[in-house]
Amino acid sequence: MSEKVIEIKNISKIYQMGNQEVKALRDVSLDINKNEYVALMGPSGSGKSTLMNILGCLDTPTDGLYEFKGKDVSSMTDNQLAEIRNSEIGFVFQTFNLLARSDALKNVELPLIYSGLSKSKRRELAHKKLVEVGLEDRMDHKPNELSGGQRQRVAVARALATDPSIILADEPTGNLDTKTGYEIMQLFADLWREGHTIILVTHEEEVALNANRIIRLRDGLIESDKINPKPVI
Repeated sequence: MSEKVIEIKNISKIYQMGNQEVKALRDVSLDINKNEYVALMGPSGSGKSTLMNILGCLDTPTDGLYEFKGKDVSSMTDNQLAEIRNSEIGFVFQTFNLLARSDALKNVELPLIYSGLSKSKRRELAHKKLVEVGLEDRMDHKPNELSGGQRQRVAVARALATDPSIILADEPTGNLDTKTGYEIMQLFADLWREGHTIILVTHEEEVALNANRIIRLRDGLIESDKINPKPVI
């Protein structure tokens, strides 16, 4: 039986915009199991970014239940949510979000600072993750000395540093050329096949087709949720 990582039931999210209520998500329910590779798709305003923020514990639902590995996160405090973000979720963003004055090794070490590990152990782990993403010869380079693809690899290594339960990637190829984007998608495919659970947010069909499950949102609702039997990569 598959191990459930995420379970959301009847999640709604309402934003107050002046006198108007905007329903970003409407009674959404879904499960995500360990070692799934899920693409969240939808046009602008579909609710995919809101859903990503809730799944990533960056926002809380207005109504409904969200359980992460069996724990109810929909009613957690800010400190409890921060703990899940720091230890259980690896984030990869379109804009890389790297520290400009720190080299690749220090950027990857960053999420480990609050882990209680010694400096030498943190460095050893960061070194290992950079090797895993193929950047062993770029560890002492700062972001401005790296290509876009290399910067995104640093971001992926940083996301992997805490050995998270899920990797949450928001448009990870959005700032990359086609060839480099393909290389990053190849890296995600390799990570999935190694056993990682990946949730990818994208508006690009060709990127979504790399996942083994594609969820399409429209107007705050799940329009379709289908298994992709033959991921492209």
